[in-house]
Amino acid sequence: MHVPDGFINAPTSAVTAVVAAGAIAVSLRGARRELDDRTAPLAGLVAAFIFAVQMLNFPVAAGTSGHLLGGALAAILVGPFTGVLCVSVVLLMQGVLFADGGLTALGVNVTDMAVVTTVVAYAVFRGLVKVLPRSRRSVTAASFVAALLSVPAAAVAFTFLYWIGGTTDVAIGKVATAMIGVHVLIGVGEAVITALTVGAVLAVRPDLVHGARDLRQKLRLRVNGELVDAPAADAAPAGSAVPAAARTSRRTLWATGLVASLVLAGFVSFYASANPDGLEKVAADKGIDAKTEKHATSDSPLADYGVKDVTNARLSGGLAGVIGVGATVVGGSAVFWAVRRRRGADASPTAVGNV
Repeated sequence: MHVPDGFINAPTSAVTAVVAAGAIAVSLRGARRELDDRTAPLAGLVAAFIFAVQMLNFPVAAGTSGHLLGGALAAILVGPFTGVLCVSVVLLMQGVLFADGGLTALGVNVTDMAVVTTVVAYAVFRGLVKVLPRSRRSVTAASFVAALLSVPAAAVAFTFLYWIGGTTDVAIGKVATAMIGVHVLIGVGEAVITALTVGAVLAVRPDLVHGARDLRQKLRLRVNGELVDAPAADAAPAGSAVPAAARTSRRTLWATGLVASLVLAGFVSFYASANPDGLEKVAADKGIDAKTEKHATSDSPLADYGVKDVTNARLSGGLAGVIGVGATVVGGSAVFWAVRRRRGADASPTAVGNV
């Protein structure tokens, strides 16, 4: 789904860049409400994990592969606003360091892969958890459906953008049929990965899953004859669906997630499918790649997920994956800690007194 330079014309790319910048600005403000000292480190890890899993292309049809987009996973784990930022950080790292996704098309990619997938997935997820029984299984099931639908939604969004600003003369109906068809299949893989990951975190630290926050039973106190919500506590009250004593410390969870990301990107990625992904396959079959432009950083030492001058393919790809995970977790964590600190500054007595 990474759109290269040349697929979409300059005016449409410029408009999507404005849309993407606006969405990121809104998300930076919204993320202040979602992030705290517990979840800010997790957000950086989620970005790194998405980067790693996006390197694992899986086969979906003859000669076609797919990979995780990550919007649903990020939104459910750390919140929709933070989720947009997570995927945007990944796209920025991929575009600048690895020449994956055009730089002039960065606005297209952020709009399509970060904003559309996150908004659609979280809307579906919230709708489902409101009608399903309040349980971890319901959260996992809702995660599966939300992720499944988010991928063809991104395909529809790309088709719309191509209809407006595509650089080749191809019947839009053919593009839509091909894009949506293959991305429904890719959505199944997205759904499986998302549900398994959300389920794994729920099993050890459900209190850190943003989408599971409604599982907590709110403690209510009677004050002056009226029931009011008690202040949030670090531990869940007795009888809550979230255990008071977490099975895994935050530090252990973070370290485990980082190691898993490094292994996936540095080792498992070597065995990923080499077939073109859904967009690449459709572009080649339908001729919408006729005016693809060379990436501005195609001569980067890490272009195409390999380390320049390292001749061993396994070692080159593995090193590139490890570098990418490291850069993403550092860059993402810096962003999310800055957002978290800004929230603290806004809530300080001085800030309140100046309102």
